[in-house]
Amino acid sequence: MTRQEDAAFVEFLDTYRDRLFRYLIVITRGDEELTQEAMQQTMLRVVRHIRRFDDKDVFWSWLTRLARSAVTDHTRKKGRYFAFLTRFFNHQDAQKESSTNATEDPSLLDRLEELLPSLSTEDADLVKRKYYLGETSRTIAEQLGTTEKAIESRLVRIRRRLREMLLKEAQHE
Repeated sequence: MTRQEDAAFVEFLDTYRDRLFRYLIVITRGDEELTQEAMQQTMLRVVRHIRRFDDKDVFWSWLTRLARSAVTDHTRKKGRYFAFLTRFFNHQDAQKESSTNATEDPSLLDRLEELLPSLSTEDADLVKRKYYLGETSRTIAEQLGTTEKAIESRLVRIRRRLREMLLKEAQHE
């Protein structure tokens, strides 16, 4: 296999595929989808990192280590994906709630409009495009020749500034 011979890989598959599949079924607690994914990732890792082994037990140990790390990596990736989805939907719900609250209180919207001139021209334009015209951050970023992340960061800072201005006003009142 280190010389990239097809016959060696076929022999490897014949010898270890079923044993490795059974091993993965056990460590994934019967999750066949995860087992299939881990099997593919393990095979890719074998092809990429194969080296010469003098002992079959050492080779099997190395193979099981690759398989366990493939399962762990997939589980972490899946966890990050679901965590992202949770944060995304929580953020969407918070935005809907804040926009609902803002539209229910016309004095707050009026006050926000009055505060826009206190921002720099670029920041006020960004707020108008995002919240009044409803443009996406991606669209704004493309038109300004920057990244979506940069636009989101600027919007966070602008919202923080506006919030601080509103809170200062509320404390004085």
